[in-house]
Amino acid sequence: MPNIEDSQYQLGYGIKVNIKNQIIRVGSTRFMVKEGIEIPKFIKDYQTHSHNEGNSIVLVAIEQQIGGAIEIRPQLRPEVKTVIKGLRKHGIKYIAIVSGDHERPTQKLAEKLGMDSYFCNVLPKDKAQIVEQLQKEGKSVCFIGDGINDAIAMKQACVSISLRGATSIATDMAEVVLMDGSLSHLPSLFAISKDLNNNLQNALKISFMPSVINLSGAFLLDFKILTSLLINASFSTVGYLNALRPLKRIYEGEKK
Repeated sequence: MPNIEDSQYQLGYGIKVNIKNQIIRVGSTRFMVKEGIEIPKFIKDYQTHSHNEGNSIVLVAIEQQIGGAIEIRPQLRPEVKTVIKGLRKHGIKYIAIVSGDHERPTQKLAEKLGMDSYFCNVLPKDKAQIVEQLQKEGKSVCFIGDGINDAIAMKQACVSISLRGATSIATDMAEVVLMDGSLSHLPSLFAISKDLNNNLQNALKISFMPSVINLSGAFLLDFKILTSLLINASFSTVGYLNALRPLKRIYEGEKK
């Protein structure tokens, strides 16, 4: 590989490097237009064809002239469709794709996966604005990302999830990192979250009950100190058992 003398990465657009006194640019069509580089007609025609097929084009320019194009054909993770079904079962009502890609490839992918919506041609800062708008509509937003372009939106989201092997900024920003590098455990994550929430609510109720019973008993039933201590001890035991419920489920799952 040649030595790169200078490089500039423009988030959401592309990269510009200096190699042997030549400026090489690699990125999207909007990047080339922004840099004042004219796109040849045959490239535009092939780009339209590629988008209709659900693929994407990355352009390469040498100095101020297009030198070629790289077609990217998206490959779905094998677990994605199963994961989406699992999320639906857990009551997730709105699932969308947020992409910097063109409309047609994004639309085809959204239709293939049965998404509720999609956003295309989105710059990194605009991803965060989409998350913020959904939050203003009263939605709790979970954002799953693995790239530099996702970092701002991940910070804005209520919960952010990434994968092992993703860019370091994505894993650093994420509150949850799936260490096996797969999305297959995503429905289980939501199940664990719901169980934890239920467990905490039960714990809160259990912690208040002895006080309510003891105060009522002291004024209405003339409870003695020993009776109050027994009630406190009983509810403490119930609280311990409630806290151990997740361990019991794990143990039963291992036996199966």
